[in-house]
Amino acid sequence: MPKITRVFELSAAKIRSIEQTWRPDDGAPVFTIQGRYQTRGWTEWTQGFQFGSALLQFDATGDREFLDLGRSRTLDRMSSHLTHMGVHDHGFNNVSTFGNLWRLAVEERYDANDWELRFYELALKVSGAVQARRWTPLPDGGFIHSFNGPHSLFVDTIRSLRALALAFILGQTLREEQDAGVNLLVRLVQHAHATARYNIYFGNGRDRYDVRGRTAHESMFNVESGTYRGPSTQQGYSPFSTWTRGLAWAVLGFAEQLEFLDVVPDSALQPCGGREFVEAMLLEAAHATCDHYIAAASAADGIPYWDTGAPGLTSLPDWRTRPADPFNDREPVDSSAAVIAAQGLLRVAHFLARRGEDTSRYEQAGLAILDTLFDDTGPYLSTDPLHQGLLLHSVYHWPNGWDYVPPGASTPRGESSQWGDYHAREAALYVKRLAEHAPYLTFFAAEQLEPANEDVS
Repeated sequence: MPKITRVFELSAAKIRSIEQTWRPDDGAPVFTIQGRYQTRGWTEWTQGFQFGSALLQFDATGDREFLDLGRSRTLDRMSSHLTHMGVHDHGFNNVSTFGNLWRLAVEERYDANDWELRFYELALKVSGAVQARRWTPLPDGGFIHSFNGPHSLFVDTIRSLRALALAFILGQTLREEQDAGVNLLVRLVQHAHATARYNIYFGNGRDRYDVRGRTAHESMFNVESGTYRGPSTQQGYSPFSTWTRGLAWAVLGFAEQLEFLDVVPDSALQPCGGREFVEAMLLEAAHATCDHYIAAASAADGIPYWDTGAPGLTSLPDWRTRPADPFNDREPVDSSAAVIAAQGLLRVAHFLARRGEDTSRYEQAGLAILDTLFDDTGPYLSTDPLHQGLLLHSVYHWPNGWDYVPPGASTPRGESSQWGDYHAREAALYVKRLAEHAPYLTFFAAEQLEPANEDVS
């Protein structure tokens, strides 16, 4: 708890610094170069993390300055993201902003009136339906395709399913041609199933690199026939190695969907194959990815290098048995992958503990990672008031060479990312609420959620 308190003390100054110096016309801040946030044109998938961070700061501290900041910036600058047809990132941008505002209002953390709450609900309904419309059908279901096109299934998108989940519980149905209705819960489950089937490995020998819990960043399909063609990657080293942030997205995404579907009535899951099938599928993927992260993907302190197949790791033959070294000159670590995975490990542990299972391995792994990342005497927490980042040694796109390498070094280090900083705040808030016996933190406001409607379509 003292470390978490310190995280939010540092966080406040970082949020203020970005707000004071950022030019909105430049786009969204993405990652730092020499401690200052910069943009990077690809897609504007980090804007929600910028303003969502202020909302998490309010949630953790009660400081209205950050509620006002996050609320005003969401209203002023996030509307275009609600109807953005070209990306798979609605869960990142819109649930981090409109979703956090809705959750805080439902939790009665501030004095939102009825119309403000309805506004957030409308925004989330729109976002979830737009995200679900980005659909590639398969013979046994389908998936939300990435910005690469209808042939591309990203493992990242498992966490964007939060947009569909919120729209579903708010009663939204996607309407297609001739008013055909599309059940958002069915699409959510079908996407999760496709991700588990094609992006997660289970050690069943599907190829020569089939190791249980390993993830493929991207799965490729023939969209004419719906046939799976093979693994691929955009940000990893190869299709047959594991990009560790992709693995972390899977750990957290499957964990959150287990929590969400646990409050959905059995009748609503019948069109999805029934609760037994859905839960077994999600649990298998969650167990496999959590186990692989702990056993094969991270160093001894729980921090991973950017890809388990990165060629420079052969020059670090004992990397698995000692703490990660963010200052080595062979391969960069990725602290953002660590903090995303930590929250996922803790959520899986909490879910299983409610069922009477021994979850100490996952719980201790998650806490150990955060203990390392949040140590202000260690290398990851940014205590420099001139550095705008909160979590150091985050990597964006090393194959493309987008990450800043300081003079005299051969690998990036010392920089931050919007997704790393946001998830550091989110993980800290999650543990803070657990430690204080406060309402359990979910994106769907679980403890305030009305009993699910058995007749929901």
